[in-house]
Amino acid sequence: MSIRFSSTPPPDNFAFLLLPRFSNHCLANALEPLRAANALSGRALYRWQLVSVDRDAVASSSGLEIRTEQKLAETGDVDVLFVLPSYDYRRQTTPELSALLKRKGRKIRVMGGLDTGSHLLARAGLLDGYRATIHWQELEAFEEEFPRVTVVSDRFVIDRNRITAGGATTALDLMLHLIGERHGEALRLDVCGLFIYDHPRAGGDPQRALHIAPVPGQAPVVANAIGIMEANLEEPLAIGEVSRRSGCTQRELERRFRRALSATPLFYYRHLRLAAARRMVLETEREVSEIAVRTGFGSASALTRAFREHFGDTPRRIRTAMRLDI
Repeated sequence: MSIRFSSTPPPDNFAFLLLPRFSNHCLANALEPLRAANALSGRALYRWQLVSVDRDAVASSSGLEIRTEQKLAETGDVDVLFVLPSYDYRRQTTPELSALLKRKGRKIRVMGGLDTGSHLLARAGLLDGYRATIHWQELEAFEEEFPRVTVVSDRFVIDRNRITAGGATTALDLMLHLIGERHGEALRLDVCGLFIYDHPRAGGDPQRALHIAPVPGQAPVVANAIGIMEANLEEPLAIGEVSRRSGCTQRELERRFRRALSATPLFYYRHLRLAAARRMVLETEREVSEIAVRTGFGSASALTRAFREHFGDTPRRIRTAMRLDI
């Protein structure tokens, strides 16, 4: 579906709400195509401003501080507001910010969420009745938490006056799409060429095509097996069953995994489950016992032992250290 901007002449005015620990990568992929479109066209097709909730500068996830131009409450003439929180997004979702976003949603024609920004929009009720996406790691929790949102795993979604994108590279695909829609395919291709971006993706493409991570050599059997593993974290399958569903013998799967990933299928499967557990520890308030069940470890003690072996610390200590670091 197309976003129809004002019929008045460009530039279109974008605003990006940065929240602590936002992704530099995602922000750059959103801003640089706009800058490139201006430069390549020789005209100011786009304007943008960086805004924050209550501070002059916001530190990204890598510690880089970005100075913002004004507070969100003071943001005026804007065509599109994108919300960009990335990490610790749940702790950024305060009742006060939700209320402010809801008020802005009455005045700003198009509201967007990049990376995990969809969560903040949904919490403010701005995605009720809309199709939307979020970073692939958060899709399941997002769908559970917001039943009034139609959650899809697309790279980006444009549904009427709402835009959502899954993360850094999907933000680039989104901006290229908007440039082409607004100013033509020739300019979109010029921007792709400038960035040596040979394979831009459509919004409806899945965020993780074939679940490749990416797998060296694009080994299709390994990629398919990883997809099967990722779909069965809560109730892990035996490796023999994974290999059967992948269309090969267990011995062949073992050989292919060692060649592609220098790891056994069993080790990699366990790694996927522990990585999922770590994301839940850091990004949710779920009890360790619930996280253990959701990742196939059965009990908090079993997860804690495996977690310590893999990450060198316990889930509770990692969660506490993260909170102290905010």
